[in-house]
Amino acid sequence: MIGIINYGAGNIFSLTAALDRVGLTYGMINTAEEIDLYDRIIIPGVGHAGAAMNKLRESGLVPYIKELRKPVLGICVGLQLLTEYSEEGDAGMLELFPLKTLHFDAGVAGKVPHMGWNSVSVQANNPLFANIEDQTYFYFVHSYYIEYDTAFTAAKCDYGLPFSAAISRDNFFGVQFHPEKSGKAGEQLLLNFSTIQID
Repeated sequence: MIGIINYGAGNIFSLTAALDRVGLTYGMINTAEEIDLYDRIIIPGVGHAGAAMNKLRESGLVPYIKELRKPVLGICVGLQLLTEYSEEGDAGMLELFPLKTLHFDAGVAGKVPHMGWNSVSVQANNPLFANIEDQTYFYFVHSYYIEYDTAFTAAKCDYGLPFSAAISRDNFFGVQFHPEKSGKAGEQLLLNFSTIQID
């Protein structure tokens, strides 16, 4: 059973539609007490990372999320919240990964935001990417990216520079792309998350 952190900064409908398509059960988490009802957690997010972090703080859920030992998946801005700092809003994040969220600047040849389908290079034998081929395409929409660090990168993407398309550390996982908008590969990733076991 998947609990979705409902803090007012996520595109809940497209995510729940994808979970429905693959037959995964879920519910909304609005209070700390509701976290215990679920065996894994998704943190969605769209828009501005600094504003999303403010909303998450206002929800009162931050200290409980940081203490979680069950699988957690951040999606898009939900991933950026897992880092220590974002240039978007010059804001501190959850600090679950010693990584920064940075802006694509004029140094990249492509348009910003990075929008559309791009392939990812799976970096390790990560359970999030089980039964997903290397160089599979996923759907991205973002102007900020996670700095590339091999220690935490589960999948890398290149868009004028290498960045972390997916990260993992212990029970925390995050993806910059939108699995709920990435067809069969995205649905497989959600199914993989539903079966991940943490020792």
